[in-house]
Amino acid sequence: MKNELREKQPGSVLFIPHGGGPLPLLGEESHEKLVAFLQGISQRFVEPAAIVVISAHWEEERATITSASAPPLLYDYSGFPDAAYKIEYPAPGHPILAHKMYDLLQESGVEARLDAHRPFDHGLFIPLKLMYPGAAIPCVQLSLLKSLDPERHIRIGRALSALRKENILILGSGFSFHNLRALLSDSGGPDTQNEAFNHWLVETCTNPVLSSAEREKRLIAWSDAPFARYCHPREEHLLPLHVCCGLTDSPAKIVFDGKVMGKKVSAFLW
Repeated sequence: MKNELREKQPGSVLFIPHGGGPLPLLGEESHEKLVAFLQGISQRFVEPAAIVVISAHWEEERATITSASAPPLLYDYSGFPDAAYKIEYPAPGHPILAHKMYDLLQESGVEARLDAHRPFDHGLFIPLKLMYPGAAIPCVQLSLLKSLDPERHIRIGRALSALRKENILILGSGFSFHNLRALLSDSGGPDTQNEAFNHWLVETCTNPVLSSAEREKRLIAWSDAPFARYCHPREEHLLPLHVCCGLTDSPAKIVFDGKVMGKKVSAFLW
């Protein structure tokens, strides 16, 4: 009961695997466990007044924030059935929150920019359509940095940590495994490289013995982890996790430990 009450506090931070493009919404069999997780995870915390999404599918030179009151959707994938391009998620934006995030970043020495024209990409609307299908909660999307510098992404999270005092869900939308060639050619057998990296990632994010500084040090040097570059030939799907970790000094709880498209993936809640 105590754990449930703690998790029901506002200001939750969640890192999720968002799946392969629109496949979670298209009934694809290897996404069934992920879909069930996303549909149920929102019960673990208070319904937020707003949602901030750090999407793996948006990179800019500076930390950039959507500031429109009603952003459209960007179907930033290709080669899928027509239904994938008819998905709707008319969530409102939140210009006031966007400006507050801009101010927090600037005050912390993180260069930032507001973008009143950027649509919501599928890193936002695919998981949120499962988590909050009513699309009634205002959303703001935050970009990654083109530099892909892990330490700078932790700094972004630290700069935004004041948001945790409010009833805002901060969602890192990425993938703890993102080797597309391996995902698309999975043979169904064990993948010891995938499992070794996933074990390292879970240990890094959840081990209560690690201090916040030790956790950050490991994440900054993530490419030294076992089979890191096999699991992430390019790290854009991992870096939303770095922003999430920067938002808090505490260890995470693992809330999804399963397979998507045959590969072991994890989700974490703070």
